[in-house]
Amino acid sequence: MQPSRIAIAGSTGLIGTALTRSLTADGHEVVRLVRRAPRAQDEVRWDPLRRRIDTAGIAGCDAVVNLAGAGVGDHRWTDSYKREIRDSRILGTGTLARAVASLDVPPRVFVSGSAVGFYGETGDCAVDESAPAGEGFLPSLCQEWEGAAGAAADAGVRTVFARTGLVVAREGGAWQRLFPLFKAGLGGKLGDGGQYWSFIALHDEVAALRHLLATDALSGPVNLTAPEPRTNREVTAAMGRVLGRPTLFTAPAPVLKVVLGEMAGDVLGSQRVVPKRLLDSGFVFAFPGIEDAVRAAL
Repeated sequence: MQPSRIAIAGSTGLIGTALTRSLTADGHEVVRLVRRAPRAQDEVRWDPLRRRIDTAGIAGCDAVVNLAGAGVGDHRWTDSYKREIRDSRILGTGTLARAVASLDVPPRVFVSGSAVGFYGETGDCAVDESAPAGEGFLPSLCQEWEGAAGAAADAGVRTVFARTGLVVAREGGAWQRLFPLFKAGLGGKLGDGGQYWSFIALHDEVAALRHLLATDALSGPVNLTAPEPRTNREVTAAMGRVLGRPTLFTAPAPVLKVVLGEMAGDVLGSQRVVPKRLLDSGFVFAFPGIEDAVRAAL
């Protein structure tokens, strides 16, 4: 990948921080979109909720990456927080897509974040990018999220939807909460543990995003998950082996439903998502197994 100028929304999040670090280390110029007054030369102001952006700041960019959005698992899913989750993604994506489309010389590619939540409950069935959307809050959200990028695609910009799974990392996401529990010997399966988790190591997530930026043949949805999803029971056992701790505890489904509310359905739900298009395009995972991914995060 030749040195490029790349704009990133969500550059302070778990994935955005790691992607910015990786690109910068390889000599790329990163323009960071921020929601406050810029304090550095590499920052550009935008206000996704008010649909405003300093379009001149992203002019001349070869690529735009959209990773912005309120954390799905940060709070209980009240009606107001579900609205915040939705607005932060749909309004932000639409703002970026229209800005990209308005440029005299648009970027080569627009990579917009999405999630494996698109597929909803898949049970034991392995699904790839050809599978239809599921039912429920997250599948509906992902459909709207991807649809909001329409202006960029309509303008002829190669548009890719990075449907990311559970990112294995200490610094954020679901695993940020799991690691302390397991290190304390308090880890265990959730519900009966039979639900599939589609995970990806943070290193591979960043490498995959860079692969999407560099691979002209890829557009549309691409699953960013490790090749072999594992059940929560298998993930629990792997965590115990890597950390050398017992995994005797179980969080019963009824308790999770009381504690988490509507979000419990997704914690207990099964998503066996495979990265067919990513593999078919020649991408090679550095940490394909769950133990590999957990060790990489330590």
